[in-house]
Amino acid sequence: MSSPPTVVSSPGKVLITGGYLVLDPKYPGTVISTSSRFYTVVREAGPNDTNHIRVRSPQFLDATWEYIVTTEPDIAVKEDPANHSKNKFVQLALQNTIALSAEVVGPLAIQDALEKGLHITIVGDNDFYSQREKLASLKLPRTLDSLSQITPFTTTGVNLSQVHKTGLGSSAALITSLVSALLLHFSAIPTSSFEEDKSDGRRLAHNLAQYVHCLAQGKVGSGFDVSAAVFGSHLYTRFDPEVIHTLMNDDGPLLPVLSHTNETWGYRVEPFKLPPFTRIMLADIDAGSDTPSLVGKVLKWRSDNSEEASILWDSLNQLNQALARALSTLSTLYEKDPENYTTAVKYISSLQSIQWEANPAQPEGEIPIVSEFYEAHRLSQAIRAKMREMGKLSGVPIEPDEQTKLLNSCVSLAGVIGGGVPGAGGYDAIWLLVCDPVDASPDKHPIERVERVWSEYKDLNVSPLSVVESLSGGARIEVLEKITGLSAVVQ
Repeated sequence: MSSPPTVVSSPGKVLITGGYLVLDPKYPGTVISTSSRFYTVVREAGPNDTNHIRVRSPQFLDATWEYIVTTEPDIAVKEDPANHSKNKFVQLALQNTIALSAEVVGPLAIQDALEKGLHITIVGDNDFYSQREKLASLKLPRTLDSLSQITPFTTTGVNLSQVHKTGLGSSAALITSLVSALLLHFSAIPTSSFEEDKSDGRRLAHNLAQYVHCLAQGKVGSGFDVSAAVFGSHLYTRFDPEVIHTLMNDDGPLLPVLSHTNETWGYRVEPFKLPPFTRIMLADIDAGSDTPSLVGKVLKWRSDNSEEASILWDSLNQLNQALARALSTLSTLYEKDPENYTTAVKYISSLQSIQWEANPAQPEGEIPIVSEFYEAHRLSQAIRAKMREMGKLSGVPIEPDEQTKLLNSCVSLAGVIGGGVPGAGGYDAIWLLVCDPVDASPDKHPIERVERVWSEYKDLNVSPLSVVESLSGGARIEVLEKITGLSAVVQ
């Protein structure tokens, strides 16, 4: 009788503050984990599949990869020459997770675990990939309601290399779910690891996922996307890049570097969540940016103009941290006075931000709440201005004029708190934070107003994503049958 499958999911991300700055350990960023997730399902294959691993990604054409694992003299994951394509991310995740697991539980335990081989299925929620063509083929408008009508884990109809991603951090979520599922499957970490926010097992999965992601990308990034995939929404301060420097250039033991006991990692994860009765809204913009190119140009400008850049980054950091505090304060105000908070959200949902503090008859209990919402609006606008300034000085389209016009149209709507271009910016996407009152009529709801602007916008091709903030945190163990549509794509 075969063992039950091991299933782990990890969320996507949106970096709402800290773009570029988060590359430096001096500066934190605010990262929101999304309801869209990647799922890895690991199952035993069969008695004739010893040391054989098959990995499928059924949302793409020709997306099956076969590997053979050898355990002597060292762990090695060798690609089957018959594979139609290579998948560096998957192969590096397999190689390093199996090697690390062997260091934790011993090579004999790994041999036993691979006696029947493995079948692995990896899929991502639809929002990780543009659904424009799918909606068009179904003759549906680009709305949130239309997105809900698409089959879960729908096929993209293209090869993996041709897919149009939406910028939610698909590679980080994929690697995190894959290495976490394998660590569990090989008993390198206990199942209780994902019951606590900062357990030893979760931290080991984080360190391994960061390392594999850096290896696959060929550089050491900031890691906020992997961190969100592991821990959920939080204030993130990056790990020290030097911690994995030796592993990036050497085949030495993994555990001494990747262990949760290695304090030189130095990253910080501080709790954060969006205020109650607010919703993050994301739009995919049909243009696209080369993120590594943008980052490279900004970092070169910073290096060439260190004094000017330092002043700008410090002032931007102050605004970023002030916005995080304002949003956290709103959550505290709700906990202290949920009744006035709920009424205040409904009040500002019907007004443009410039009108929020203009009511002389505002009930006294609502005044500090409305003022804090306006402060969040003011700070998000100030951050946008500083990001545009950085873009102008570095010659990089961080918030291009086309995006500025679209964002201004959205932020001027009643009930919209603020917005911006996530992460490194460019033409890829925008994010908005909007009020989400409990009993507003649909035609007067801020979400509906934003959708109308997006659907009627002419200067850019705007398509909504259905994501909201993930309130269930980062990586987690799933039950296959309880995830809608997952059993149907697992073979």
